[in-house]
Amino acid sequence: MRNMREIQIQPTIGQAWTGKHVVLLHCTNNNQLITLYKSFHAPIEPPRPNCAETLSQLLSIGYRIIAITPISTNHIQYFLVL
Repeated sequence: MRNMREIQIQPTIGQAWTGKHVVLLHCTNNNQLITLYKSFHAPIEPPRPNCAETLSQLLSIGYRIIAITPISTNHIQYFLVL
């Protein structure tokens, strides 16, 4: 019989994440993508240099825009959640 310390539950490979996914999208006010930050398991498609196209892709996956925040006069942050 195995000792309880020897039995370790391993996570299932490929198991779907059941929590919320978060993406922060930083863009210029001229529609250029600066940076995309995401939670580790957030599903995304490769970001495009055009911010509107990247937003369109994220919205089509099912993300919702939670907040839009001006960081500076030429820098906008979009906060999206799936």
